Amino acid sequence: MKDLHEIAASARSAFYQISVSSADQRNTVLSALARLLTQNKDSIFAANQTDLDAAAAEDLAAPLLHRLTFGEEKLDQVVRGLHALADLPDPLNKTLSATEITEGLKLYRVSSPIGVIGVIFESRPDALIQISSLCIKSGNAVLLKGGREALHTNQVLCDLVSQALEDSGFSASTVQLLETREDVAQMLKEDTLIDLIIPRGSNSFVRYIMDNSRIPVLGHSDGICHVYVDSDADPETACRIVTDSKTQYVSVCNALETLLVHVDIAPVFLPELYRSLTEKNVEIRGDEQTAKIIPCVPATDKDWSSEYLDYILSIKIVSSLNDAIEHINRYGSHHTDCIVTNNSENASVFMNTVDSAGVYWNVSTRFADGFVYGLGAEVGIATGKLHARGPMGLEGLTTYKYKLIGSGQTMEEMKSGKRQYTHIPLQENCPL
Repeated sequence: MKDLHEIAASARSAFYQISVSSADQRNTVLSALARLLTQNKDSIFAANQTDLDAAAAEDLAAPLLHRLTFGEEKLDQVVRGLHALADLPDPLNKTLSATEITEGLKLYRVSSPIGVIGVIFESRPDALIQISSLCIKSGNAVLLKGGREALHTNQVLCDLVSQALEDSGFSASTVQLLETREDVAQMLKEDTLIDLIIPRGSNSFVRYIMDNSRIPVLGHSDGICHVYVDSDADPETACRIVTDSKTQYVSVCNALETLLVHVDIAPVFLPELYRSLTEKNVEIRGDEQTAKIIPCVPATDKDWSSEYLDYILSIKIVSSLNDAIEHINRYGSHHTDCIVTNNSENASVFMNTVDSAGVYWNVSTRFADGFVYGLGAEVGIATGKLHARGPMGLEGLTTYKYKLIGSGQTMEEMKSGKRQYTHIPLQENCPL
């Protein structure tokens, strides 16, 4: 059994190989993986059933069991995602800018992979395929640590990723699975071999990772998403958006957790919404004003900052657009927030003032997704502001390097005045 230092070192070596590969070579891995997943689906489903049985015996909540499930529907989704990802343009070696520094000296800024990435994610086996495929497509190596509830499924899936890599001429060390908390603790110490850590989880978990590693951390934390129903909203449209945002898939980070309703529309809108949500068995937690209009459990301050990932929705009535914005910026997680309104001025104020990675107008929060955005898939939703924000797809897994191409120019020539800086923008690609 390799220790973590050996695992990280082998990932570094694998990165140097895949980072200089062609787009066609990397796409071959994705196609091979799609084929292997389909051919080995019985083994995947059997391993997943083992995980589901163990989780049920531990009384894992129903929404989390749903997230853990990897059946025909999930398989079809990940296979389609792999083909879609393969069809996307190569994110590497793109010329982002070009400048003539002085006559005959050209500077190019070119996209490049980040390196070795450590990703810690929840008990969702399809995330393993999404993250692995994105890292492969973007020329990175990755160390994966999934939730313990999905261990058997993740093992089978990672073995298939390894096989696809080897069948395509790459090292299996490009994608490796970590299995224990001790592995994670050791990974956080490998700052000379690992370039980036991406933890997906609660704010406290992300903070723990940041406090215990010198490796740069890109946090993907809570999804406390809001919908604000404005006084100028159409009640029927608002009801459909809120119901979909909350109930279409409750155990994901882009599901609605807190609903804000303008006081003027609340008496008309909330009874209609109550009927829709009760049909879906949603528990409503409301403030005092909400309780005067529809039956609900009294909400507490804790509810405004809670990510339920369950059939629970907190509702608060607000007196103005500004009150809604202030609430979101105070209690939200800067993930995805939506306004439902027919007033374009109010929509503009909301979308420009709410400090979130995704701000929506008249659309379900469930659209916050890398595949939906056309990114192929996502490593997660980045709620910070550096270096990626929102669904983190291929572009978020790249950095850039400067390539300076000359013909014997020296700094002495520049300092003496023999040569002059021109700094002319160029419309051309880097030749190397």
